[in-house]
Amino acid sequence: MKYSEEIQKLLPLGYIYLVILGILKESIFYYQLGINILKYSTIMDILISPIAEFTSNPITLAFIVSLCAFHFYLPRIFLKYKDNKRFQKSFDLKSTEGLSEEETKNYYIYASFKIFAVILLSFFIGTGLAGGYTTMDRIKNNKVDYNYTLNYNSGESEQIYLINSNSIYYFYVQKGHKTIKIVPIGAIKSVEKSLKVGILSK
Repeated sequence: MKYSEEIQKLLPLGYIYLVILGILKESIFYYQLGINILKYSTIMDILISPIAEFTSNPITLAFIVSLCAFHFYLPRIFLKYKDNKRFQKSFDLKSTEGLSEEETKNYYIYASFKIFAVILLSFFIGTGLAGGYTTMDRIKNNKVDYNYTLNYNSGESEQIYLINSNSIYYFYVQKGHKTIKIVPIGAIKSVEKSLKVGILSK
């Protein structure tokens, strides 16, 4: 069986795993802000959370694309160096002695996915912990940029630091305050953002 056919079999499970990681990351991030994000999320928010994370900025997207490309070819690398004990030990691989060629290929495919899963788990937990801690610290120390303006349907406006948003809520801090507001998107007429030059500007 070809590598691509084996990978196609694992894709549905892989996406379910990504959704779980997305939920985990969001929960860790918002927990540090005192918010149970699942109460403010729809099923669609949960399903697209890993995609939203991957496309959050160019560096993250480049990292994920490179990681996927590397792990697509990793089983072939394992197979090429299957007799190199030092190489096999560095990736914690078992000996394939006694296995058929097909069994050996399948073992290396699953080993590659296992490594990929561990790296993604570390990435999502790490970004959730670091992002939540950094955001809360910046809010407490008033080091955030109030570069958004919310214009309400009532005609009122607020200059804010936008933490994030999903399909039904905005999460933000109003200028001059240190409390987090959660406002339904339906209450907002428009959102204005001050321009910043740079590929990583948010």
